[in-house]
Amino acid sequence: MAAPRRRKTPARPARARRPRTSGVSPAQAVSIFDRLDVQHPNANTELNFRTPYELLVATILSAQCTDARVNQVTPALFRRYPDATALARATPGELEPQIVSTGFFRMKSRSLAGMAQAVVERHGGEIPAEMTALVKLPGVGRKTANVVLGHALGVPGLPVDRHVLRVANRIGLVKSADPEAVEAQLTRLLPPERWTRASDALILHGRRICRPKPLCDRCAVRPDCAYYRALGAKSLSRRSLGGGG
Repeated sequence: MAAPRRRKTPARPARARRPRTSGVSPAQAVSIFDRLDVQHPNANTELNFRTPYELLVATILSAQCTDARVNQVTPALFRRYPDATALARATPGELEPQIVSTGFFRMKSRSLAGMAQAVVERHGGEIPAEMTALVKLPGVGRKTANVVLGHALGVPGLPVDRHVLRVANRIGLVKSADPEAVEAQLTRLLPPERWTRASDALILHGRRICRPKPLCDRCAVRPDCAYYRALGAKSLSRRSLGGGG
């Protein structure tokens, strides 16, 4: 994996569409993420890449697809299209059979071709290191842009996927189902240098522990988890009413 280029300016956080009402302080949030870091010391993106271009392609392909599947597809793709300039010469029809196993391959092939053409035309073939420029590329939203900024370009970013949404709301760090609002709330709670790793830790926690059916007995932040406290209150209520025990 290529060493990321270090830049000082973090990605501009999303503007919250709702005010933060979780009641969690920055100090409490840091304590929670300290414990998540201990539980998931290997937290990082699971997409294989060597350059910002490769990570951008892989992240676009990862929509509604597992990282493991994307990692099976990208080696051959990158040999054929090693940079944005090479990919810009490909048509969606040429790309489709090469990425079909990632799902939604027609939409993704259009996004990849359009993204590469825009990178060549607007940025001289180099992946831009600014949120505002990245999200103007075809197929690139804030989540994808934050992945590339944080993992490949050295710019703090906090990607919000379905795992981050679920886990952050369950713990009580945020109160919103809107990804941009959740990004804004989390970035207010943490210093920029922790944004990317915080996202990685929440994603791994969501995959391994805080699944749709959570494994609460294995959770390192259970004492501070609003979801777990609510489960305990419900259990005590049922017992007081003779409904279980």
